[in-house]
Amino acid sequence: MAKQGQSESGSETTGLGSKGLEGLTTAANRAATSGPAGRKGLPPVHLWNPPFCGDLDMRIAPDGTWFYMGTPIGRPALVRLFSTILKREDGKHFLVTPVEKVGIRVDDAPFLAVEMQTDEDARGRLLRFRTNVDDWVDCEKGHGLRFEAAEDGGLTPYLHVRADLWAKVTRALYYDLVDMGEQRMVDGQEMFGIESGGEFFAMADASQVRDAL
Repeated sequence: MAKQGQSESGSETTGLGSKGLEGLTTAANRAATSGPAGRKGLPPVHLWNPPFCGDLDMRIAPDGTWFYMGTPIGRPALVRLFSTILKREDGKHFLVTPVEKVGIRVDDAPFLAVEMQTDEDARGRLLRFRTNVDDWVDCEKGHGLRFEAAEDGGLTPYLHVRADLWAKVTRALYYDLVDMGEQRMVDGQEMFGIESGGEFFAMADASQVRDAL
């Protein structure tokens, strides 16, 4: 006989996972409207510390596609809903409600930055990014860009969306960033980077970027 919280095969089941996609959607809907007076917007997942209930067979692929039990979730509204209860702790990603927390797999970053707009404010240029779940993020202090080495020898930019959740910037937008980049001295070193929201986000050593291009 399987222990409580396990299936007969020995794999762990969870309250959220055992409900199937329909039950998971219902739980996510309740969590998403559990803020003050059920207000619209993102739920306060940073305030929730429910018990861990195991891992769920849900995965976010590098291209931003969400899978449940190996099948792509084809409804954008459902992906958007699940993204609102996403949380990262100690390098791992979870879906959380006020009463449960289940682990999911994220192959790279949970979001993609798929569109960029250039605006101006009192600080100068302000870059605004739209994610694949239709969140708009201003690139500024607290929502900066970081750059990591890519397998092809170039760089991959990531945008901080919220609470240690990041969006990978698409390759097309990366080239746009390079086109508008500039060189500045940072701590005595010539760096190539991007200015947005009154902040300078260093991409790499200026000579390294020139060589990569």
